Order: sequence, then structure tokens, then C-alpha cells
Amino acid sequence: MSLSAALELSRARGLDLIEIAPNATPPVCRIVDYGKFLYEEAKRTKDARHSANRMKELQISPTIDPHDLAVKREHAIRFLCDDMKVRLKLRFRGRQKAHKEIGFEVMNQFVQEVAAYGQADAPPKMVGDRDLNVLISPLPRNKRAKNPHAVPSPAPPSIPPSEPPPVPPSEPPS
Repeated sequence: MSLSAALELSRARGLDLIEIAPNATPPVCRIVDYGKFLYEEAKRTKDARHSANRMKELQISPTIDPHDLAVKREHAIRFLCDDMKVRLKLRFRGRQKAHKEIGFEVMNQFVQEVAAYGQADAPPKMVGDRDLNVLISPLPRNKRAKNPHAVPSPAPPSIPPSEPPPVPPSEPPS
């Protein structure tokens, strides 16, 4: 379409002609409301900024209580259901460094318990001599287990049957 025809069409609709891809052959233009276009563009860049920070970190120790581990697991499941990656960090302190196999057991147990929601990118590995780390990425939504923290949607109101209400028996005339 020629430039003059596109400008005429945009004026007729009361919208603006915006050049989207000037380097393409032929250049690509859209007929849109310019204010709405700027708003959507700003919203898109804002979302792109927030998606870069989509990782949460949980810290545990080799001697963690089972209940505390369950709380951390629930937090990890919530984060994975929100499409965030989870970095699990286990720190050895003092004499715990002599028994790193306990830390690996705790870490592997945690990864197995959240396997329905996410998978480890790599097996747990040592970082230095104190930290054991693993990164868990969320599974695709169609392969992930149902979110246990999701708020159930209210059921639609039931429609009563279309029967007339019962008529009380009438008294005979006296």
C-alpha cells in the first residue's frame, strides 16, 4: 500500500500511522492510537524488567528439622507455581563439613519432593568448601502438578428447575 493511501486510511479512522520496522523492505507501518501504543510499549518494557528477577533463594542446613524443611518445601512449591526459579543453598558450618553426605541426602530429598513442580538444572554441587547449591526450574504449566495454594474459583450458581411451585390444596367452598 502506498504511503498516501495509508495516511488517508489512518485519517479516515481517526488514528495514527506508526512506522514499526523502517529497515524492512518495504517498511512496515501500523494504524493505531498513538497514546495507546505508547502505554502498551511502556508496559511491555516494565514487564521485561521484572522478568529478569524471577529467582528466589532458600537457605537450609544439614540439620534442618523435618517441619522446617516442609515449610521451605511449601515455599519452593509456591515459587515454582509462580514460574520462578528456586536456588536452594545448603551451608555447612564447623564440623558439618566433615559429613557432607548428610547435606547431599537432604538436598536430594528436597529435589525429589518438589519434582512434580520443577526439575533440577544440574545435580547438587559444592561451591567452595561450605556451600552446596542446586537450581530448580519450574516445569511447563501443562506438565506441572496442580498448584496446592491456588484459590478455587467459586462455583456458578445453580439454576433451579423450571417447575412451578407447588399449589397448596384449596378448601372446598362451604
